[in-house]
Amino acid sequence: MMEQIALEFPCYGYRRITAELRRRGHVANHKRVLRIMRQETLLVQVKRYVRTNFSRHGLEQYPNLVRDLEPEGPDHIWCGDIIYIRLRAESLYLAVLMDIFTRAIRGWYLGRDLTEELVRTALERALAAHPAPRIHHSAQGVQYAAHGYVALLEAHGTQISMAAVGRPMENAYAERLIRTLKEEEVYLND
Repeated sequence: MMEQIALEFPCYGYRRITAELRRRGHVANHKRVLRIMRQETLLVQVKRYVRTNFSRHGLEQYPNLVRDLEPEGPDHIWCGDIIYIRLRAESLYLAVLMDIFTRAIRGWYLGRDLTEELVRTALERALAAHPAPRIHHSAQGVQYAAHGYVALLEAHGTQISMAAVGRPMENAYAERLIRTLKEEEVYLND
């Protein structure tokens, strides 16, 4: 059954395989699942990541406003991040904005360059279709701290929040979204 699940979901680690076994009505202990996956070489190989966040810049950096804050409802807090996608002939970048409360994607943009335009276009698309969030949270990358991006957020009355430099877990919702997209879509498709 574990091999069948691993073939069906090739990016699932032992925790997700354990949960899937339980959903299918099997009694499963995560330690045993991990041991069997090691024995049968079913563990997922970790991919190397390309850095998309350059936080050593002279632009203003904002404090983390969402550290212990629970979202009160839709469009209270949006989080943003960037995915690097390697294709055969070129590389692309995907900027996404997600509503933390609903986990819905509010805006996205796919581009060839890692610039302010990439994240600003995703934000403009999101604002065209949804009310502005009260708080926008992201990493401290140069794209998110750029004057045009910050001005657009301020024009909509949105507070700016950023994770501390080198602390990706402070932007955990966006990081998890990026990981899921890469593992379940990018890595499995040519």
